[in-house]
Amino acid sequence: MSTDHTRRRILKASAGLFVPGLFGTIARAAAAAEADNRILVVFEMSGGNDGLNTVVPYADDRYYRLRPNIGIRPDKLRRLDERFGFNTGLAGFERLWKDGQLAIVHGCGYDNPSFSHFTSMAYWHTATPNSGDDYGWVGRLADTMSPQPTPNYVLNIDSTQSLAVRSRVHTPVVFDDPERFMRSALHEERALLDDVTVASTDNPSRRFLEQVAVSARESSLAVREAWSRYKTPIDYGIVPLGLPKVAACIAAGLPARLYYAGYRNNAFDTHVQQPDLHQRLLTYTADSISGFLRDMERLGQADRVSLLIFSEFGRRAAENTSLGTDHGTANVMFFAGKAVKGGHYGTPSDLGVLDAGGNLVHTTDFRHAYASAIDGWLKLGAADQVLKGRFAPVPVFG
Repeated sequence: MSTDHTRRRILKASAGLFVPGLFGTIARAAAAAEADNRILVVFEMSGGNDGLNTVVPYADDRYYRLRPNIGIRPDKLRRLDERFGFNTGLAGFERLWKDGQLAIVHGCGYDNPSFSHFTSMAYWHTATPNSGDDYGWVGRLADTMSPQPTPNYVLNIDSTQSLAVRSRVHTPVVFDDPERFMRSALHEERALLDDVTVASTDNPSRRFLEQVAVSARESSLAVREAWSRYKTPIDYGIVPLGLPKVAACIAAGLPARLYYAGYRNNAFDTHVQQPDLHQRLLTYTADSISGFLRDMERLGQADRVSLLIFSEFGRRAAENTSLGTDHGTANVMFFAGKAVKGGHYGTPSDLGVLDAGGNLVHTTDFRHAYASAIDGWLKLGAADQVLKGRFAPVPVFG
């Protein structure tokens, strides 16, 4: 690619930040976000978590008719009320529920659902179902909260960057192992990377690349130092799922306001022999999230942090012949944290009114939950802009 072409792309992207009519809205939203200084952690349960066997409608006989073998009997559940009970594995969520720090949003999905992991996750990542966007909803959220590039503003705990955090303005910090988080290079090149500075130059392409290199070096150093200093007595369970790394960065005072983590590799794709595997996955997830929130309390950060928890789709209403479930549609989402008003939200999908494929019909567009994170928790007043449409927040925050 030529230097002139690269320069034009950079200048075009920069110009795109100052769309007429939007700058005032962005500036007001950014000012409000900075004043409140709240943190959002988005947690992804990849693979399509089975919502019906997570929050079980045990009072509905149709559930057991649809799932005569894998339906969880009432005496095996962690009962929430006279209608619903948690999967046995959700001891961590049960504690949060009893403390009023867990909200369940029922019937979440979108129109014309895709049963492809890749496609459906792309819809959730960009918040543009049956459409598309170059940037993720968390990335657009970051651009609204901080219209100018801010180092270490978005952190993604993973081996590769999620589409959800792709941003026009910000470069997300993506890492898996904090101790090994640094730019790789041959031995002969190491000194050059370590000594790079932003030179005084009229070449915008060179200046941009040098800024990226300096930012990468400083970010990796900040993350490694945060992890090396972090010690906690809190038990995150057998599989911590990246959340101790989030806690370490928060404890170290990194400026990150948006974190993205989760259960990877389509772990929740439970087509075969689901019951025991699903219970274990839920145990690991709930224990880690519960441990993380206890750690936030220990660190004096509980008032600043809330979690949004989702999966790209639910499972089919009926069990399959392999004692599992196949790709479905509507699902539950969760909010967790000290500021959450615990309880049920939304309308559960009707087990007696399935679509032509035997799937649950969604009752809540998932973007209403996203709007709750944006305007309800972060207090931006910019959900319409970030989500490119009007989606009223679910009232899970005061």
